[in-house]
This record gives sequence, structure tokens and C-alpha cells, in this order.
Amino acid sequence: MASQSKGPIRKILFHTRFREHAFQALQTLLQLQSVGLEEVILTHIVPTEDVSFVPYGGYLKEQADRFVAEARIRFEDWISQLAGTEIRFSIRIDIGQPNARILAIAQEENVDWIITGRKKRTLLEMVYVGSHLLDILRRSDRPVLMHKFMVECEDTCEPRFRVNDRIFARPLIATDWSEPCLHAREELLRFAGLIEAVHVVTILDEKQTEGRNGQILGQIKSEQQASLDGWREWFEAHGLKAEGHLSAGKAVYEILRLARDYDATLIVLGRTGKDWFEQYWLGGVSHRVAEKSEIPVLIVP
Repeated sequence: MASQSKGPIRKILFHTRFREHAFQALQTLLQLQSVGLEEVILTHIVPTEDVSFVPYGGYLKEQADRFVAEARIRFEDWISQLAGTEIRFSIRIDIGQPNARILAIAQEENVDWIITGRKKRTLLEMVYVGSHLLDILRRSDRPVLMHKFMVECEDTCEPRFRVNDRIFARPLIATDWSEPCLHAREELLRFAGLIEAVHVVTILDEKQTEGRNGQILGQIKSEQQASLDGWREWFEAHGLKAEGHLSAGKAVYEILRLARDYDATLIVLGRTGKDWFEQYWLGGVSHRVAEKSEIPVLIVP
């Protein structure tokens, strides 16, 4: 059974390393104010190794103080630029292991979402998602949004830039009908006021189709289509326009292809709690979707 709606997204943690376009990414999230956002926790973690001169030993206090002061100056400038909004901004700057501190601050502040980014993409390079982000996705007990404001990507032979500035308009949710996917479906209702249309996709992978005759494949297709129709009707009952899409093949490729074909602005995935499936789904499909996607990805536990 799906969880009950959690209500509006009132508080988010925005973690940044002050990379290019970080401020613009923050600005796009302020759209959530119209559906209940009240507070943003601006967060920066100085990695311990950046201020340690020997492992488990010496500590460069002067350098640490400088890093913290510089981060505060940058955050205060951001807040001054956003003075016209009614959203409250708090600053959290810490020194430590980034993953652990981000998750601890999220707990302390009781945020609804954790927002983090990805390393800068250069010409003809793949998007890089560090192991620290995968660790956060695995361990977080609340949704994690990997934001990508501007991505340099390839379309056939021509490089192009994609700007993700209306990320909540056309979410694509990939589902295998599991409980975590039901949680992800419920999560979309929290920003329903920003959604123009929802694309629901499910993928028949090789394990489901290999060695099956035409009759059995037809039965599987009919069952999956009926489930898609049920989800479409569920979204429509909640006032959202929705379309269902059934595809077959490798899950990562198909999710990314469908997101491009239907001009999705956000990919939404549920995270399972089962150990063996988590290793496959999160360490495989979700991580690779987050790594290769040209649009932001929301992982819901």
C-alpha cells in the first residue's frame, strides 16, 4: 500500500561546493515556494582532508577558518540577491566527511529533500557522479535530488547545451510497480502545482522477455499496459495530466531515451530497501541514470 501524502515540501537542504551555475540551480528550486517551500538550508562541507596535514593528526586551523569564512561570504551574497523572496535562508557550514555531515544536517534540520549537484561536465565528457553521491543516495531516508542546471551534451554529432530551469514541469517516473515506486508516485503530489504533465514509463527487460513465446509476451504486455493505465488514471484522479509508455530493452538506455523523446524535465525513481535488489537497482540503474542523464534526477526512498 502506498504511503499517505506527506504534505508540501516546506524545507530543503541545498548542498553546494560553489561550482559553476550553483546559484542558478538554487534559483530554479525557488519555484517550490508556490507549492509550500518556506526555508532553504544552504550547506557547505569542507572535507577534512582539505585542512589536515597528516591523517588522523595535524589540523590546519587557520586554513579551515579561512574556508569557512569564504563560504559564509558567498552564502550571504546569495541571500542578499534573493532578498525579494519570502523564503527563509539558513546557513550551515561544517568541516568533516561530506556524506556523513550532509545526512546528519538533514536529520537535525528535518528537511524534506536533500539537493546536491554533480561535477562540471566538459566538452565530449560524460556526466560524472562521484561515489559520495551514490553513498548519499543509498543512505538517505529522504528524497535526494541531483540537480543539473546546465549540461553540455551531444545530439548526433553536434554538441549542445541544455539549461534545466523548469525542472518540475514534465516529470518522467520510471516504475516496476514496487513499493518504493509507489512512494515516488506519492512524492510527485507534493509539487503537483508545478506539473504540466507526468510521463509514466515501465521497461520490459531481457529477463522478462528472453525465451518467451509470442503468446506469453503478449500476455506480459497486456498486464504491463493495464498497470500503466491504472497509474495514468490515478494521476488524473489527482488532477494531473498523465501518459503511459511501455518499452523494452536495457532499462538505463530506455529511461534516458524516453526522457529525451518526451522532453521530460525531471526523472523520478523509487529506491528499494531490499539488499539484493538495492545493489542492482540503485548501484546499477539509478546510479547510471543519474550519471548519464541530461536532466535532474530525484531518488525517493
